[in-house]
Amino acid sequence: MSVNPELVGRVLPPTPPYLVGREKVREFARAVFATDPQHTDPTAAAALGYADVVAPPTFAMVVQDVALQQLLSEPDSGIALERTIHAEQRFRYSRPIVAGDEITATLRVTTVRPFGKGAMVTSETEMTDAAGDHVVTAVSVLLVGGEDA
Repeated sequence: MSVNPELVGRVLPPTPPYLVGREKVREFARAVFATDPQHTDPTAAAALGYADVVAPPTFAMVVQDVALQQLLSEPDSGIALERTIHAEQRFRYSRPIVAGDEITATLRVTTVRPFGKGAMVTSETEMTDAAGDHVVTAVSVLLVGGEDA
């Protein structure tokens, strides 16, 4: 099955709220070599005006992954994980993610562009905090190979 072009415009249900934990932020910062003290030290983060440690910018991918998993599990998507490469990632922030945030993600498929036997699937995942305020929009491009690729 090839990628379903009717995915364009589909909005998936919001994910359950993801509670951003201080230790998760610290672990992620270590994993991506984000050494600025704001990512690990609450006092350093407070000196910058934040309520707790600040997640590195790519931490949003942790939350977005839940929404991407929803897309991959859509029975009519035609997206097979074994033929998929995460080709591109971008973020548009309104504010940083901080430990203690509860983030909900809603994914919308924006384009399905056929190429050869495969397709490029672009999605935007809007992430909001517990008050419903925008935090970040993550844009992902998945490169899905055709069945004979």
